[in-house]
Amino acid sequence: MIKIKLAMLDNDAVYVEKLMAAFSIKYPDELEVYSFTDKGSAIQSLKDSRIDVFVSSGDIDIDIEEIPARCAFAYFTESNNIDTLNGQRTVCKYQKVDLIYKEILSIFFEKSAISIDLKNSGNNTLLNTFTSCAGGVGSSSLAAACAVYFSRMGEKVLYLNFEMAGTSASFFSGEGMSDMGDIIYALKSKKSNLALKLESAVRQDQSGVYFYESCKLVLDVLEMTKEDMERLIREFLISGTYQRIILDIDFKMDDLTISLMNQSNSVVLVSDGSEISNTKTRRVLESLDIIERLNDWRLISRLHICYNKFSSKTGKEMHDLNIKLLGGVPRYEGAATDQIIERLAAMELFKGMDEEYKCGV
Repeated sequence: MIKIKLAMLDNDAVYVEKLMAAFSIKYPDELEVYSFTDKGSAIQSLKDSRIDVFVSSGDIDIDIEEIPARCAFAYFTESNNIDTLNGQRTVCKYQKVDLIYKEILSIFFEKSAISIDLKNSGNNTLLNTFTSCAGGVGSSSLAAACAVYFSRMGEKVLYLNFEMAGTSASFFSGEGMSDMGDIIYALKSKKSNLALKLESAVRQDQSGVYFYESCKLVLDVLEMTKEDMERLIREFLISGTYQRIILDIDFKMDDLTISLMNQSNSVVLVSDGSEISNTKTRRVLESLDIIERLNDWRLISRLHICYNKFSSKTGKEMHDLNIKLLGGVPRYEGAATDQIIERLAAMELFKGMDEEYKCGV
């Protein structure tokens, strides 16, 4: 991984020293930090030390022309409500060091044209996709609970919600300034160092699950093409940053959905056992079987069926399916979303997902 050279200029020497110490403890392999209280020395170091990112106090007058073209620049501010100062990006001084680090990464990403290779040897990242052929059966709740379950098993897990109207905030919360809209912009801009943007924008829930805040507008999701989504998933799989990725998607019989399913180590189809839901699931399976035979893929063997919100009074299992049964979950009447996730994550429901694969992408 590249080591970013960061220069900080501030009249408050105590603050700069504390931030340097925090960086040296938490990010010794990611940052090489230089601190200054004298503007002249700082500007000279940008050239002599080939600084990648320069952050200066907003109280200090900086001539942008003196900053090398290769060096990214931002101002320190004392408020999180100031996005730009003198036409330049800002970093709030008084926030957690992890958030400052992520903003440094984001600033570097915007400026840098360097291709960052985060590939780890022996990559064993697993991709588990959750979807449903019928709406309202709780596939997102199962996906979120699966992420929590494997996180509690000690894995580093990323939850990705790409449902059209879905939102990660329904299940997870964490501090951060960016959302999936920023990731989509990065994909569209064709920046080679997408990995840095992904690292700077990710958040972490108290359960340990990593996630991205959903786009502010549903329309933003519509801008993602099949190529964008495939590049995003490929970036995660190549980097090996996460041991497991939980992908939560709407089901469509289109090239993108089929492609994602074909890349997944396992795909969980969720049904509530109702006649309508089961009928739709059967019809989809018939089509997937045809697609598998036409393309010589291995789709069906990756599929699991899971029954959620199941009632023996209104639902029925499909015993004649040629796919694996993951399990069943009753309807939890009157329970809040976080309570449902907690109950599902406490079950052994997801243990059978890893029985068979480690298939290549």
